[in-house]
Amino acid sequence: MTATLTPTSGAPRAPEAGRPAPKRRKAVTRLTRGVPLLPAVGLLAVFLLGPVISSFYGSFTNSSLSGVGASSAEFVGFQNYTDLFASPDFPKSVLITLIFLVASAILGQNVLGLGLAVLMQSSNKVVRSTVSTIVVTAWVLPEIVAAFAAYAFFSDAGTLNTMLAAIGITGPNWLYTLPLLSVILANTWRGTAFSMLVYRAALNDVPPEITEAAEVDGAKGWQRFVLITLPMIRRSISTNLMLTTLQTLSVFALIFVMTNGGPGTDSTTLPLLAYQEAFRFGQLGFGTAIATMLLLVGALFSVAYIRALKPEVD
Repeated sequence: MTATLTPTSGAPRAPEAGRPAPKRRKAVTRLTRGVPLLPAVGLLAVFLLGPVISSFYGSFTNSSLSGVGASSAEFVGFQNYTDLFASPDFPKSVLITLIFLVASAILGQNVLGLGLAVLMQSSNKVVRSTVSTIVVTAWVLPEIVAAFAAYAFFSDAGTLNTMLAAIGITGPNWLYTLPLLSVILANTWRGTAFSMLVYRAALNDVPPEITEAAEVDGAKGWQRFVLITLPMIRRSISTNLMLTTLQTLSVFALIFVMTNGGPGTDSTTLPLLAYQEAFRFGQLGFGTAIATMLLLVGALFSVAYIRALKPEVD
């Protein structure tokens, strides 16, 4: 009598002939899904990664707008970075950039944008339409137009001081005595609409039955918002923080038109410092080194957001 061996249910089965292993099938599937992205990756490599690499290399040269450095730039190693850290203007510019970034992007645009989104969610149609029109108008304006509008508002004889004079208050010369505060308020005014739209879409995706269940359990309004709503929109918070940070780090025209980095260097952020060194003083290599440091600051903030908020991965 011949015994028939039956494999146990827990024993691993060998892959059938002609069929790839599960891990290999997953790898092939992922590779197949990534094929349509290759043109986009190629465009990013050419128009984004290419200039970054070229800029990074240029920061190690003595390239300039005139003289020997204009015709035949030479590799000078870390000389530009050594001169940069020895310059008294660089640490001040970094501090001004960080203050401008935190105040106008992280606190201004995000907090104000989230507050407006919550307000619009709980208000009637008339209020929503009015707030949307007022806030979005500043965002859709071309940057140079918004810059001149902000200059006209904060100038010595501008709209703000005219309104203050109407109630008997003599306003200061905002662009001279408080230049950094002026550009912070102007950038917050210009960029809040984007954050408001992002957070409004995120709040609309929060299932109402979850907040209703929390309300039944006795959670107050602020408790529902902090403990339920914010964790559920954390991916939108992470994305919006990153986008507003990178956008604010690159703000140039607004500050250039309003204060030109002055008075002195009191409102000179890293983009303005890079522009002045590269195109006003003709030191392209030195200005490119400042731009590289600006790129590093943006990368550090992006990594910090990802690590702190830890958005879920699908």
